[in-house]
Amino acid sequence: MWTLPNLLTLSRLPLMFAIVALMYAGWTGAATLAFWLFIAAAISDWLDGAIARKRGIVSNFGKFMDALTDKVLVIGLMVAFVEQQVIPLPWVLITLCREFLVSGMRMVAAAKGVVVPADSGGKTKTVSQMLAIGCLLASPMLEDDVAAWSGWPVHEISAWVHKVGLAGFIIGTFLAVWSGYRYLRRNWSLFTE
Repeated sequence: MWTLPNLLTLSRLPLMFAIVALMYAGWTGAATLAFWLFIAAAISDWLDGAIARKRGIVSNFGKFMDALTDKVLVIGLMVAFVEQQVIPLPWVLITLCREFLVSGMRMVAAAKGVVVPADSGGKTKTVSQMLAIGCLLASPMLEDDVAAWSGWPVHEISAWVHKVGLAGFIIGTFLAVWSGYRYLRRNWSLFTE
């Protein structure tokens, strides 16, 4: 259980708390640190699976926790963005409902000895959400830190990056609904047995 891929997977839980805390910190550099910690979390999401496959140590625990820690990271940051009025609450509620439905389905499957790994739709949804979060964390980094350190007028770039992040969240919300529907349709027999 305590393999390098699993440790990388589990590292996303404390990273989420650190990123959220930095989002509320008022000192110069906090936004930059939050952004780069998020990049580290996103890289760990790719790296854990790559290492597990290369070393032949893919496990059911790893598959389950990888999907779960992605959800915790994304939902935790979404909640912070809602509280800071960066994104609208309905987007988060839609995504939250989808995650509960899919996680519930996975629990039913696990009780029957079936592991339901992430499919391409769920992975695409996660990538779009990660890119959106990256942009929404980059915007205050540019506005608060880069502008303070360099003196460059980056407000327009920051506003553009923010809009790209919002567009990414719209796409991610659509993909969350679509991939959730696909999960349920594909695995509906688990509920009806």
